[in-house]
Amino acid sequence: MNALMLTARLDIAESLRARWFMFYATIFGGIVVLLFVFGLTESRILGFTGLSRLLVTYIQLCVAILPVFILITTVRSVAGDRDAGVFEYMLSLPVPLAAWFWGKMVGRFIVVFMPVFGAMACASLYALVRGIEVDWNLFLLYTTLLVALAWAFLGIGMLISTIARSPDVAQTGAFLTWLILLLFLDLILLGVMVREQMPVEFVVALAVANPLQCFRTAAILLFDPQMVVLGPAAYVILDAVGRTGYLIFAIAYPVALGTLCAGIGYHLFRRGDLP
Repeated sequence: MNALMLTARLDIAESLRARWFMFYATIFGGIVVLLFVFGLTESRILGFTGLSRLLVTYIQLCVAILPVFILITTVRSVAGDRDAGVFEYMLSLPVPLAAWFWGKMVGRFIVVFMPVFGAMACASLYALVRGIEVDWNLFLLYTTLLVALAWAFLGIGMLISTIARSPDVAQTGAFLTWLILLLFLDLILLGVMVREQMPVEFVVALAVANPLQCFRTAAILLFDPQMVVLGPAAYVILDAVGRTGYLIFAIAYPVALGTLCAGIGYHLFRRGDLP
């Protein structure tokens, strides 16, 4: 455990000094600032006012921005160290492989989630100062969903990083993974499935297996309990598991997916040719 925490601290310190982290933090901080500038905390749209409206917009933006940032930065974790010759140095130290691998994952999770949560926390503090009502239950649910989303793509990124043999290949694989998941959010997947006359339950199950779609649907469910924008697919989801059941699934499934991918990555990392 000590070796794991030391590895996590080292990865955090290294990431905080990197230029990509400053750019990454500026992106999410800038999004919140722009939302304040445009007055979303004081607007009323579809019955949502104050911070709730800002969080709805912020979460929708995170769907497209957060996964690609996590993938691109994480895939260089193992592949970059392999290319830089860090493994040879690491093997000369009394650091277990498990502590190094999971320590890097824990440290990277803290680094990638800190700016996202910090932007939401600053928005909440600003709302309190302005006397705007803060729905803390909604804030907690959004935070939990973001934790699940970040962990899922962090695990996928660690798996890609372990498989790839160079940073360039790893980054290409990460971008293609994000692009495929993004393309299969709605139109392509549903169009193909409907054209092939597949059962609607199978189509919806395959759709929510995409962690992006799973997160997006849960975010919609929080501010639209009937999920009107999803059309008939909403009835399939609500009739099958209900609102509470789907929110539990939207949190548990990405966490399980990220852990599974990271576990496979560690297995390949431990059995592979490290140098």
